[in-house]
Amino acid sequence: MNEHVKKITIRNVSIFAIIVLTSGWIGKVIDLMMGVQSYEIESLGMLIWLIAPIVCSIALRFFGGDGWKDIGFKPYLKKNIRWYIVSSLVFPILTTFVIFIGSALGWISFDTSQFEIYIQAFIVALIPNFLKNIPEEFAWQGYLTPKLRYLIKNDFILYIGVGLIWGLWHAPYYIYFLTDATINSITGLSRFTFILVATITMIAWSIPFIELRLLTKSVWPCVLMHMVEDAFLNPLILVGFIKISRSKELFISPIYGLISIALYITLGLILRKVRINRDKAIQSSEENPIISGSNIT
Repeated sequence: MNEHVKKITIRNVSIFAIIVLTSGWIGKVIDLMMGVQSYEIESLGMLIWLIAPIVCSIALRFFGGDGWKDIGFKPYLKKNIRWYIVSSLVFPILTTFVIFIGSALGWISFDTSQFEIYIQAFIVALIPNFLKNIPEEFAWQGYLTPKLRYLIKNDFILYIGVGLIWGLWHAPYYIYFLTDATINSITGLSRFTFILVATITMIAWSIPFIELRLLTKSVWPCVLMHMVEDAFLNPLILVGFIKISRSKELFISPIYGLISIALYITLGLILRKVRINRDKAIQSSEENPIISGSNIT
């Protein structure tokens, strides 16, 4: 490892983490100074919180010496088509599985009168969430993941590092920027308990996100997966299509329940195994070109 590059990376990741983790609190202070009383509509403080990760990452690449080689901008669509399909199906399949379990146990019920509204909400949310998640994923998977991976060779510490920063970045959003009506429709937990559970959830989510980033060498599958998550998962509860027993939501909530967390960890570790096996096969073929057929005439 180049010591000069290592020092720059440590410095810049530290700057990134400090700015990202303080941006929401700074945004709240600005809102208070401007007399913002309600978050029924987005505020300047919320905007500062939302754009801080991507603005900071771009600034560090331009002016901090990080460069652009590891940003993952190219989609590599042709050789990664199966991973794009996987990324688009992860949340629908696992969420449906959790809902099936919850329904079978009597922990989740359906309001079928809301199904058409839910489908409309899902379709309408796709494009806005695609656009919203481009800057977000190019901050997390385009900047934070490759920089931390340069410094951290242990995959599990990498998952925790990325997931922890990602989760704690949301803390001021959950405490201040989400209205009482919205947070109460999502969970019966206190806001502070919800922050703890949501952060653990994002550490679990970070595993498949990071592994898809490493498998494809591109951020775009992560953008796609995050888009589908926002459009498919959140409206299920927000429009009232499914209703979860308050006493069981910690176990069965498709957003932050323990069953969901276990499923995303399992999926992520399966993807990790696939990546490791692929990398070993590539390394073996490079070391033994005759076996791979590259020297056969």
